[in-house]
Amino acid sequence: MGCQADPSGIFSPIGERASSRRCGGRDMGERPCGSSWVMRKLIPFKYPAIAFGLGLASALGFAPLNWWFVTLLCMAGLMALLLDAPRARDAAWRGWCFGVGHFTFGNNWIATAFTFQDAMPHWLGGIAVFLLALYLAIFPMLAGLGAWALNRLPRLAQARRNRIERDQRLSKLKGLIPAGMEPQAATATAPVAAPSPFAFIPLFAGCWIAAEYLRSIAFTGFAWNPLGAVMVAPGTAEPAWIGLTRLVGTYGLSGWVVLLSGIWLLAVLPGTKRQRWQRVGVALLVAMLAQILSAWLLRPPPPRAGPRILVVQPNINQNEKWDPKLQLANFRRLSELSGKPGPQPRLILWPEAATADFLELDPPARSRIAGLLGPRDKVLLGGDALIFDKAGELAGAHNSLFALDARGDILGRYDKAHLVPYGEYLPARTILSAIGLSRLVPGDVDFWSGPGPATMTVPGFGKAGIQICYEIIFSGQVVDARNRPDFLFNPSNDAWFGRWGPPQHLAQARLRAVEEGIPVIRSTPTGISAVVDADGRLLHSLPWHTAGAIDAVLPPPRPATPFARFGNLLPLLFAALLVAGGIAIAFKRR
Repeated sequence: MGCQADPSGIFSPIGERASSRRCGGRDMGERPCGSSWVMRKLIPFKYPAIAFGLGLASALGFAPLNWWFVTLLCMAGLMALLLDAPRARDAAWRGWCFGVGHFTFGNNWIATAFTFQDAMPHWLGGIAVFLLALYLAIFPMLAGLGAWALNRLPRLAQARRNRIERDQRLSKLKGLIPAGMEPQAATATAPVAAPSPFAFIPLFAGCWIAAEYLRSIAFTGFAWNPLGAVMVAPGTAEPAWIGLTRLVGTYGLSGWVVLLSGIWLLAVLPGTKRQRWQRVGVALLVAMLAQILSAWLLRPPPPRAGPRILVVQPNINQNEKWDPKLQLANFRRLSELSGKPGPQPRLILWPEAATADFLELDPPARSRIAGLLGPRDKVLLGGDALIFDKAGELAGAHNSLFALDARGDILGRYDKAHLVPYGEYLPARTILSAIGLSRLVPGDVDFWSGPGPATMTVPGFGKAGIQICYEIIFSGQVVDARNRPDFLFNPSNDAWFGRWGPPQHLAQARLRAVEEGIPVIRSTPTGISAVVDADGRLLHSLPWHTAGAIDAVLPPPRPATPFARFGNLLPLLFAALLVAGGIAIAFKRR
């Protein structure tokens, strides 16, 4: 026999009201029966589960899959869920669940790093990815909650006006009506405005920009995979909208992705068929104009001769790099790929941590490297710089980049400033080491931060800005604006990052090239090494886990872009403009 339940339950199969519930003919009192009881327990999780699934699917837009259209659909779905949220806590919960799915799948490569550290169980990698996602999901939650609240400003304003009108009417009746008999509600007040779906799109875009910027600076920041990175075309294809980063930065481009997602939402919002077509048509026209503007900002520069560079990718795996028995073989592989000197000077570019030697303390090691160079050649390579205290005891180290000439002299050194927590140093080391945790990079001494972006002059090759590995992902933080470089060198060790991390890292490096108008050169041990021009075009690259070298001409820089001059002030102004526009639309449509 079927189940009977209170008609207010959405799973009730009948319409009449019942004071008790019966299952199989047996009186169950006030307790729901069978599947109805289960569904009642599950229904609060329906929308959060949908949001989590949309978050998982939204990460398919990032490299290496580059299914950006899926990301747009998922962002539209998230906006629909947020618009439908009846309360602030529902909006926050849905935004957070979306973020958990988005960052769990998008950052799956982090789990691979744990397979190279035997001091900790490898299965901890998956847990670390999920725990990190629980934190990072706060930022989509803040974006959704902020847009939800701002979209209700007209309702709050109208409700306040209604209260004022009611109080004014009651004050006029004061003394005429016996105490205790005053009316509890105004007899005629203006209706409270419903939230505007048309206002929500720019509001959410503006809040998303602000949330991504906050993610890049909070607790040292984790700016990996901004939403705008889905717009970076794979291979050498002409980037679609990424030229806009010259005007609004990467976080502004993320806001633009949200606006593009809104086109799907406009197509299904209430209205006649003609109204929907008009809305979508106007939105597509704006998108096309933005693409034309992007193409104009990325128009090819006039050809110009540049110095010769040689980017080396030795394909040395992480488990081979620090093996003392393989140090000679590793150096031999680097030296063979560096080729022979010729009449034209070369700038040879080796990866992060290319040598295990402490170059400042080891002249023979520097001489060995200098022996590979011609008289006018230079080499940039990664290594460690040791730090000693006043007593001469080892206190720490820098993850550094050294410039050497053909005599083995050190021309300059750059120290990495933006270190990876738990990778290059262990926060609260005394506590965490006591419970068996260690950092992912081998060694017992933590790395120390350098002073920040710096420009190094390399005689014969111009001025180099250095950003080691993870540093390149921080929009607006990669260039010394007082001494603008001619190119950015990004030595990196992506051997940690599995198959998904390296193409995502490269996509973000390409965004830095467009933003700053400066070419980016990447050298990694296992890929993806690349030469990127100042417009973000991928000129040359070496595939993942392939040994080789790129012999190319250094691309020229562009004049300083608006973003290079004003930095992240521009995306924040863009966010403020979107929010102001959204609020104006909300009040206009009330």
